[in-house]
Amino acid sequence: MNHKVAIVASLSFSFVLLLSGMEAWAQDTKTPYPSMAPIDQYLMADRNAEITLARSAAPEAISHEARILVLGRRGYETAVEGKNGFVCVVERGWMSPADAPEFWNPKIRGPVCFNPPAARSVLPVTYKRTEMVLAGRTKAEIIEGNKVAFEKGELPQLEAGGMSYMMSKDAYLTDHDDHNLAHLMFYTPALDGAVWGADLPKSPVMLNPQFKGVQPIDVFVVSVSKWSDGTVAPVM
Repeated sequence: MNHKVAIVASLSFSFVLLLSGMEAWAQDTKTPYPSMAPIDQYLMADRNAEITLARSAAPEAISHEARILVLGRRGYETAVEGKNGFVCVVERGWMSPADAPEFWNPKIRGPVCFNPPAARSVLPVTYKRTEMVLAGRTKAEIIEGNKVAFEKGELPQLEAGGMSYMMSKDAYLTDHDDHNLAHLMFYTPALDGAVWGADLPKSPVMLNPQFKGVQPIDVFVVSVSKWSDGTVAPVM
């Protein structure tokens, strides 16, 4: 299975998360994570470790002055105030596409750092889904609740210029293969993926179906050759 496929399908980031692997999953009638695990499995006991992991999403020049969020039992909370408008957070599997088999995978940790337009217009989806998760909603209820919230204007419209960094070498985005891929994500109104040359042979651009059928947002994933610490990362 192509590991970048599994990554894109697993998250957003996130992971976050597309080609031959999706076909393999479709043929597998057994879902390894059929429902939510106990909440403790999604939390990180070491608050400082979560702060460090969130910061690792982007190069230090960006993440050092970003606002840092950590996940608690009542939702995401600010652990470090920021100065540059970026917001870094470790997302969990429930930020995956609606049909992702790893939606409830408690091992997923997707460090992502949103730029200011994405922090204002994409990050609120993370807050909303997490709120529903902590309220004990099913996956179907979470996806439908996300959709209804957007249609009612409870979630903001996408701002132009929204993008995010997912360059942490310590991310865990899927159980499949290498678990990770250094990449950037660009948020656009719903488009034909061909506009970006997405998913074509040897193209570095993939179309992540994270919001398909839920919100009119496309997520274009572009792999990069370095992790956030500047070391070499594999490029697919």
